[in-house]
Amino acid sequence: MKEIGHLYLCWRKGQGERRYIVGVLKKNATEGVRFEYLKDGVEAAKKEGFAPYPEFPDLNKRYSENVVEIFGQRIIKSERSDIQDFLDFWEVERKYKDDKFYLLAHTQGLSPTDNFEFLADYNRIKSLKFSTDLAGLSVLKLPAGELQKGDILSYELDKRNKYDLHAVKVYNGNTFVGYIKKIHSRVFYKKGTGRFILTVKAVEQNGTIKRVFIRVAINN
Repeated sequence: MKEIGHLYLCWRKGQGERRYIVGVLKKNATEGVRFEYLKDGVEAAKKEGFAPYPEFPDLNKRYSENVVEIFGQRIIKSERSDIQDFLDFWEVERKYKDDKFYLLAHTQGLSPTDNFEFLADYNRIKSLKFSTDLAGLSVLKLPAGELQKGDILSYELDKRNKYDLHAVKVYNGNTFVGYIKKIHSRVFYKKGTGRFILTVKAVEQNGTIKRVFIRVAINN
């Protein structure tokens, strides 16, 4: 899994609200997967009503037991009949389909029952590809039909953004359509050959565009 660095736990009050990076999962061969909260992110999130992840209640503890097993409960069950479609959507390589750390990174561990998600700090390697959803859509209120599955989007680094030092703006032609999510955007600033190709994978819309999933891949 050369493409995945640390995995960050993100929380927000609700759809369209600001994201806070409240924790980090680190993995190595000797210690396995460890989890700890990030003080600055937690303190900022508390003002919005943040509460710790239920199975990890101590904000000052470094957890090292059953971390990936507990968080891995968020992952779709492999017995489902649509599992291959799910894996393909999230750009999951078949050889890692049973690796819970990898699956959390690629699927974001999204759940309809809470406001947590997992954002991978990807490394810029030639084979990198992942799916993500655009940020900022609740503010932009793009009209339905502005984006379609298969659209190729462009991007530019937004180095003056005071909210995210690694902000990346995304465009459909000349129309600004959102940002790459926090943490996911970091890979765009890392050194490496080739530009990224952004392709629309799915659009949720009802009057306005509610959510857009895109495929990010390096054009070698």
